[in-house]
Amino acid sequence: MASRNATPLVHPDTDALVFTDVLTALSDPLRLAVVAELAEGAEKPCGSFRLPVSKSTQSWHFRVLRESGVIRQRDDGNRRLNSLRRDDLDARFPGLLALALREAQALRVPPGDSPDSNGSPPP
Repeated sequence: MASRNATPLVHPDTDALVFTDVLTALSDPLRLAVVAELAEGAEKPCGSFRLPVSKSTQSWHFRVLRESGVIRQRDDGNRRLNSLRRDDLDARFPGLLALALREAQALRVPPGDSPDSNGSPPP
């Protein structure tokens, strides 16, 4: 849940996106499933994703996606809304997002089937 007391959301500028950070964010099956779901359209609140991990781990996954520049988040009341930074990713790394989304479709990675769903982020 978003809070007015939370630290400000940091989003890198398009020209500051780092290829290896984006690849790292897209390499996790849960995060790839989130990206694939966001690619379908409108903003979605964090709570709408059915991820088989604790809330703190979900927050960590969303932070990795945000800080790498893959998604944009904004607070709306007590919700945090997420959207895919498709235009920014396509401008900086043409074809990368399309490839990742094709792979997600080929793998059909449902959030509940992630091999890394032990409930806690890596140390």
